[in-house]
Amino acid sequence: MGDGKRFAVLLCAEDSDYVKKRYGGYYGVFVEMLAEEGEAWEVFKVANGEFPDDDEIANFDGFVITGSCNDAHGNDVWICKLIALLKKLDSLNKKVLGICFGHQILSRALGGKTGRAISGWDIGVTAIHLSSSTSTLFSSLNIPTTLSVIECHQDEVRELPPEAEVIAWSEKTGVEMFRYGDHMMGIQGHPEYTKDILIHLIDRLMQLSFIEDSDADELKANLGKVEPDKNAWKKLCTSFLKGRL
Repeated sequence: MGDGKRFAVLLCAEDSDYVKKRYGGYYGVFVEMLAEEGEAWEVFKVANGEFPDDDEIANFDGFVITGSCNDAHGNDVWICKLIALLKKLDSLNKKVLGICFGHQILSRALGGKTGRAISGWDIGVTAIHLSSSTSTLFSSLNIPTTLSVIECHQDEVRELPPEAEVIAWSEKTGVEMFRYGDHMMGIQGHPEYTKDILIHLIDRLMQLSFIEDSDADELKANLGKVEPDKNAWKKLCTSFLKGRL
Protein backbone atom coordinates (compact mmCIF):
# COMPACT_ATOMS: atom_id res chain seq x y z
CA MET A 1 0.00 0.00 0.00
CA GLY A 2 2.87 2.40 0.75
CA ASP A 3 4.38 2.07 -2.76
CA GLY A 4 7.86 2.92 -1.44
CA LYS A 5 6.91 6.42 -0.29
CA ARG A 6 9.06 8.26 2.26
CA PHE A 7 7.83 10.41 5.11
CA ALA A 8 9.56 12.46 7.80
CA VAL A 9 8.47 13.39 11.31
CA LEU A 10 9.75 16.82 12.36
CA LEU A 11 10.01 16.24 16.12
CA CYS A 12 9.51 19.48 18.03
CA ALA A 13 9.43 18.01 21.54
CA GLU A 14 11.78 16.27 23.93
CA ASP A 15 10.60 12.74 24.66
CA SER A 16 9.92 12.05 28.32
CA ASP A 17 11.43 8.85 29.75
CA TYR A 18 7.91 7.45 30.10
CA VAL A 19 6.94 8.02 26.45
CA LYS A 20 10.31 6.66 25.29
CA LYS A 21 9.90 3.48 27.30
CA ARG A 22 6.21 2.90 26.59
CA TYR A 23 5.88 4.09 22.97
CA GLY A 24 9.37 4.45 21.53
CA GLY A 25 9.09 8.23 21.83
CA TYR A 26 6.61 10.55 20.11
CA TYR A 27 8.07 9.47 16.77
CA GLY A 28 6.87 5.96 17.59
CA VAL A 29 3.40 7.28 18.42
CA PHE A 30 3.10 8.97 15.00
CA VAL A 31 4.45 5.98 13.12
CA GLU A 32 1.90 3.78 14.91
CA MET A 33 -0.92 6.00 13.65
CA LEU A 34 0.29 6.90 10.15
CA ALA A 35 2.72 4.31 8.75
CA GLU A 36 1.60 1.71 6.22
CA GLU A 37 3.32 -1.28 4.71
CA GLY A 38 6.01 -0.47 2.14
CA GLU A 39 6.71 3.05 3.43
CA ALA A 40 9.92 4.44 4.92
CA TRP A 41 9.67 6.78 7.92
CA GLU A 42 12.43 8.91 9.42
CA VAL A 43 12.66 11.44 12.23
CA PHE A 44 14.44 14.79 12.41
CA LYS A 45 14.78 16.20 15.94
CA VAL A 46 14.31 19.80 14.85
CA ALA A 47 14.02 21.08 18.44
CA ASN A 48 17.63 19.89 18.84
CA GLY A 49 18.71 21.56 15.60
CA GLU A 50 18.51 18.45 13.42
CA PHE A 51 17.01 19.37 10.04
CA PRO A 52 16.87 17.69 6.62
CA ASP A 53 19.19 19.33 4.11
CA ASP A 54 17.95 20.60 0.75
CA ASP A 55 18.91 17.43 -1.09
CA GLU A 56 17.06 15.25 1.43
CA ILE A 57 13.85 17.28 1.26
CA ALA A 58 13.21 16.30 -2.34
CA ASN A 59 13.27 12.60 -1.41
CA PHE A 60 10.28 12.81 0.95
CA ASP A 61 6.65 12.60 -0.09
CA GLY A 62 5.31 14.19 3.10
CA PHE A 63 6.17 15.69 6.47
CA VAL A 64 4.49 15.66 9.90
CA ILE A 65 5.17 18.43 12.46
CA THR A 66 4.63 17.34 16.07
CA GLY A 67 3.51 19.09 19.23
CA SER A 68 5.95 20.93 21.49
CA CYS A 69 6.30 22.57 24.90
CA ASN A 70 7.56 25.69 23.11
CA ASP A 71 5.41 28.58 21.91
CA ALA A 72 4.79 28.75 18.16
CA HIS A 73 4.96 32.54 18.49
CA GLY A 74 8.48 32.30 19.97
CA ASN A 75 11.68 33.14 18.12
CA ASP A 76 14.07 30.42 19.24
CA VAL A 77 16.72 29.69 16.60
CA TRP A 78 15.26 26.27 15.77
CA ILE A 79 11.73 27.70 15.48
CA CYS A 80 12.88 30.34 12.99
CA LYS A 81 14.74 27.64 11.05
CA LEU A 82 11.61 25.47 11.06
CA ILE A 83 9.54 28.36 9.68
CA ALA A 84 12.05 28.73 6.82
CA LEU A 85 11.83 24.98 6.13
CA LEU A 86 8.02 25.05 6.05
CA LYS A 87 8.07 27.96 3.58
CA LYS A 88 10.38 25.90 1.38
CA LEU A 89 8.09 22.85 1.65
CA ASP A 90 5.18 25.06 0.58
CA SER A 91 7.11 26.27 -2.47
CA LEU A 92 7.82 22.63 -3.37
CA ASN A 93 4.14 21.71 -2.88
CA LYS A 94 5.07 18.98 -0.38
CA LYS A 95 2.38 17.40 1.78
CA VAL A 96 2.61 18.72 5.35
CA LEU A 97 0.46 17.77 8.35
CA GLY A 98 0.84 19.94 11.47
CA ILE A 99 -0.34 18.72 14.88
CA CYS A 100 -0.94 21.11 17.86
CA PHE A 101 2.28 23.21 17.92
CA GLY A 102 2.79 21.92 14.38
CA HIS A 103 -0.63 23.31 13.40
CA GLN A 104 0.26 26.68 14.90
CA ILE A 105 3.78 26.96 13.46
CA LEU A 106 2.51 25.91 10.02
CA SER A 107 -0.05 28.71 10.16
CA ARG A 108 2.64 31.19 11.23
CA ALA A 109 5.00 30.09 8.45
CA LEU A 110 2.27 30.67 5.87
CA GLY A 111 1.48 34.17 7.16
CA GLY A 112 -0.98 33.55 10.01
CA LYS A 113 -0.78 34.69 13.65
CA THR A 114 -0.63 32.60 16.83
CA GLY A 115 -0.77 33.42 20.53
CA ARG A 116 -2.15 32.43 23.91
CA ALA A 117 -5.65 31.00 23.66
CA ILE A 118 -8.26 33.54 24.74
CA SER A 119 -10.22 30.83 26.59
CA GLY A 120 -7.13 29.42 28.36
CA TRP A 121 -5.97 25.81 28.51
CA ASP A 122 -7.92 23.13 26.66
CA ILE A 123 -7.06 19.74 28.15
CA GLY A 124 -9.20 16.64 27.68
CA VAL A 125 -11.33 15.07 24.98
CA THR A 126 -12.96 17.81 22.89
CA ALA A 127 -15.76 17.61 20.33
CA ILE A 128 -14.76 19.37 17.13
CA HIS A 129 -17.16 20.21 14.32
CA LEU A 130 -16.16 19.87 10.69
CA SER A 131 -17.25 22.83 8.58
CA SER A 132 -19.80 22.38 5.79
CA SER A 133 -17.05 22.77 3.17
CA THR A 134 -15.53 19.46 4.30
CA SER A 135 -18.56 17.49 3.13
CA THR A 136 -16.86 17.32 -0.28
CA LEU A 137 -13.26 17.21 0.98
CA PHE A 138 -13.82 14.21 3.28
CA SER A 139 -16.76 12.65 1.43
CA SER A 140 -14.82 9.48 0.57
CA LEU A 141 -13.97 8.80 4.21
CA ASN A 142 -17.50 8.26 5.57
CA ILE A 143 -16.69 9.92 8.90
CA PRO A 144 -19.04 11.87 11.22
CA THR A 145 -19.18 15.67 11.02
CA THR A 146 -18.43 15.88 14.76
CA LEU A 147 -15.32 14.11 16.01
CA SER A 148 -13.83 13.77 19.49
CA VAL A 149 -10.10 14.38 19.81
CA ILE A 150 -7.61 14.65 22.67
CA GLU A 151 -6.46 18.23 23.25
CA CYS A 152 -3.66 19.69 25.37
CA HIS A 153 -2.80 23.29 24.49
CA GLN A 154 -2.77 26.84 25.81
CA ASP A 155 -1.95 28.53 22.47
CA GLU A 156 -4.02 28.78 19.31
CA VAL A 157 -4.13 30.10 15.76
CA ARG A 158 -5.42 33.65 16.16
CA GLU A 159 -5.48 34.61 12.49
CA LEU A 160 -5.36 32.33 9.47
CA PRO A 161 -2.83 32.74 6.67
CA PRO A 162 -4.18 34.38 3.50
CA GLU A 163 -5.96 31.81 1.32
CA ALA A 164 -6.19 29.28 4.18
CA GLU A 165 -9.59 27.87 5.12
CA VAL A 166 -10.99 26.88 8.51
CA ILE A 167 -12.25 23.32 8.21
CA ALA A 168 -13.12 22.59 11.86
CA TRP A 169 -13.95 24.47 15.05
CA SER A 170 -14.94 23.78 18.68
CA GLU A 171 -16.64 25.69 21.46
CA LYS A 172 -13.25 26.80 22.86
CA THR A 173 -11.17 27.12 19.68
CA GLY A 174 -12.19 28.84 16.48
CA VAL A 175 -9.51 27.21 14.32
CA GLU A 176 -9.36 23.53 15.23
CA MET A 177 -8.30 22.60 11.70
CA PHE A 178 -7.29 24.50 8.60
CA ARG A 179 -6.10 23.64 5.13
CA TYR A 180 -3.92 25.59 2.77
CA GLY A 181 -4.21 24.52 -0.84
CA ASP A 182 -4.34 20.77 -1.26
CA HIS A 183 -0.95 20.14 0.34
CA MET A 184 -0.98 21.57 3.87
CA MET A 185 -3.28 20.90 6.81
CA GLY A 186 -3.20 21.76 10.51
CA ILE A 187 -4.98 20.01 13.39
CA GLN A 188 -5.00 21.67 16.82
CA GLY A 189 -5.85 18.45 18.66
CA HIS A 190 -3.76 15.31 19.09
CA PRO A 191 -5.25 12.49 16.99
CA GLU A 192 -2.10 10.46 17.73
CA TYR A 193 -2.47 10.56 21.54
CA THR A 194 -3.84 7.87 23.80
CA LYS A 195 -5.57 8.73 27.07
CA ASP A 196 -2.55 7.21 28.80
CA ILE A 197 -0.27 9.82 27.19
CA LEU A 198 -2.64 12.61 28.20
CA ILE A 199 -2.74 11.43 31.83
CA HIS A 200 1.06 11.43 31.81
CA LEU A 201 1.06 15.00 30.43
CA ILE A 202 -1.49 16.19 32.99
CA ASP A 203 0.80 14.89 35.76
CA ARG A 204 3.77 16.67 34.19
CA LEU A 205 1.84 19.95 33.89
CA MET A 206 0.83 19.66 37.54
CA GLN A 207 4.43 18.97 38.64
CA LEU A 208 5.58 22.03 36.69
CA SER A 209 2.80 24.12 38.33
CA PHE A 210 1.12 24.94 35.02
CA ILE A 211 -2.14 23.59 36.45
CA GLU A 212 -3.42 23.12 40.02
CA ASP A 213 -3.59 19.69 41.68
CA SER A 214 -7.38 19.95 41.97
CA ASP A 215 -7.69 20.79 38.26
CA ALA A 216 -5.50 17.83 37.36
CA ASP A 217 -7.69 15.48 39.41
CA GLU A 218 -10.83 16.81 37.74
CA LEU A 219 -9.33 16.53 34.25
CA LYS A 220 -8.35 12.91 34.84
CA ALA A 221 -11.77 12.09 36.29
CA ASN A 222 -13.48 13.50 33.19
CA LEU A 223 -11.40 11.42 30.78
CA GLY A 224 -13.58 8.37 31.25
CA LYS A 225 -16.68 10.11 29.89
CA VAL A 226 -15.85 10.28 26.15
CA GLU A 227 -13.57 8.26 23.86
CA PRO A 228 -11.57 9.97 21.10
CA ASP A 229 -12.52 8.91 17.55
CA LYS A 230 -9.08 7.45 16.86
CA ASN A 231 -10.04 5.34 13.85
CA ALA A 232 -11.72 8.25 12.08
CA TRP A 233 -8.72 10.49 12.77
CA LYS A 234 -6.32 7.84 11.50
CA LYS A 235 -8.32 7.56 8.29
CA LEU A 236 -8.46 11.36 7.87
CA CYS A 237 -4.75 11.95 8.56
CA THR A 238 -3.41 9.09 6.44
CA SER A 239 -5.74 9.94 3.55
CA PHE A 240 -4.63 13.58 3.54
CA LEU A 241 -0.91 12.87 3.91
CA LYS A 242 -0.92 10.23 1.19
CA GLY A 243 -3.05 12.11 -1.32
CA ARG A 244 -6.13 9.86 -1.14
CA LEU A 245 -8.75 12.55 -0.47
